[in-house]
Amino acid sequence: MQIRIATLEDLEGIHQVESVSFNDPWSKQAFSDELKNPMTTYLVAEQDKDILGFVGMWEVVGEGQITNVAVHTKARKRGIGKALIEALVNYSKSRKLEVLLLEVRESNEPAKSLYSLNGFKEIGKRKNYYTKPTEDALLMALALEE
Repeated sequence: MQIRIATLEDLEGIHQVESVSFNDPWSKQAFSDELKNPMTTYLVAEQDKDILGFVGMWEVVGEGQITNVAVHTKARKRGIGKALIEALVNYSKSRKLEVLLLEVRESNEPAKSLYSLNGFKEIGKRKNYYTKPTEDALLMALALEE
């Protein structure tokens, strides 16, 4: 498996992973727009030309906002999510970002555990942030040190 920066050629694979991972998935057009945005970076985990997972981030004024992290159901419990987060942290440090931020469903224990294991700390809550179903989000942050 390799982790690399995503390109428009990865659009189908990213959207497929998104579609099997979330109740309210982003559209293919939304991902196309994201991949064309110079303020956005997506990393993909790929094996034999098959996209197994991805992570996306908006870069704004020294901060990285993680937009989404997903691993295909067929590839879970293999450390791919952890590897994607670690790669994004390293990429963010190379870009001299100061902090990474993300929201996670309050009920998503596997994701919360993944982020905590990678050093993210809960810093707040966003009421009714998610729909389908409506749920609060925990706001988590990771300070990036030199």
